[in-house]
Amino acid sequence: MEIITGERFEAFADELTILFPEYGKSREELLEFINRLRGDERIVTSSLELIDLITGRFRKNIENVLRYSDTGRTLTLKETYELRKYLDFDVRGGFSGEDAPVSVLFVEGKTDAKFFKGVFKKLFEFKESRNAPRNLKFIERVFERDNFDLMRRGDVYLAIIPSEGNSGVIRNLGNFLRAMETFNFQVHRIGTAVDIDEDREAALASILGKLSEFRTVKSGRGYRLNGTEIVPLIIGLPFEDELVEWKKPTVEDLMLHMIEREGLLDRIRPALEALYRSTGKKLKPKETMYLALAVYGHWGNLEGFYELFVMRSRFRNLKAVLREAGLMEGLSFLAFQER
Repeated sequence: MEIITGERFEAFADELTILFPEYGKSREELLEFINRLRGDERIVTSSLELIDLITGRFRKNIENVLRYSDTGRTLTLKETYELRKYLDFDVRGGFSGEDAPVSVLFVEGKTDAKFFKGVFKKLFEFKESRNAPRNLKFIERVFERDNFDLMRRGDVYLAIIPSEGNSGVIRNLGNFLRAMETFNFQVHRIGTAVDIDEDREAALASILGKLSEFRTVKSGRGYRLNGTEIVPLIIGLPFEDELVEWKKPTVEDLMLHMIEREGLLDRIRPALEALYRSTGKKLKPKETMYLALAVYGHWGNLEGFYELFVMRSRFRNLKAVLREAGLMEGLSFLAFQER
């Protein structure tokens, strides 16, 4: 199976190629077409819905590909499926407009995304943006999904993208680098924020394992692929408190240190002590966060609390926590404010 997109499709089409007339087709008609496919066809289409249906059915065969005709390069249908599912990537290509300095930060989940969104707002004066430069136009519905954050400071853009855990960050990194090659676009800096979990070296090794599939070279900040710098950000700052059950590093560690420095931990300590006396159990970090959220008077969700609390915190406290966690230098680099 080969799907062909892009404007130069005629160079890859022959008399057996299906030029799919997708306009005006209902979903039922698309499904009827899909059900007739054998799996050895070559199809030219600009329908994202049709592409999604084909990749959903034929992605398991590594020989099945999507070819972007403008460059002649290909992605496997599995890569295409994941780009569509997790990044809403517009695999039709043809991105228009002007390029700009761009950073992309892949994080594990929505709470991580909102924490770092608050950091970039607070420390680096980024603001939410409704306009994307050409080298961020690949995210098809960036403004329709709550879990994408597009930010801007001057002519610098930053996309913060949650990725469903450590493995999701690694998956998105690999697919994203492959997409840059295929669709001939480039972002300048990529951050990969993963939790240490059990071992810092193992967390870094998972990133390096993915990068080994590409022609990356070691650089002063991390790793370079052509003109793109990839910066690993390893999250983990152990938190010790007799009433909090800390087990392994996550972004909640950073928040625990922040609420301690800002004095909120002292405000919730009577509640922590009461709960411990009644249950005989310490609160887990995320449970502590929910208690802090209630005492703080924020009646939104946990993600909103992370962003709001970071935004209202003192500069010196936020910088101190990020420096202690070894993240400040990498975040400054992504913000194009390195020294």
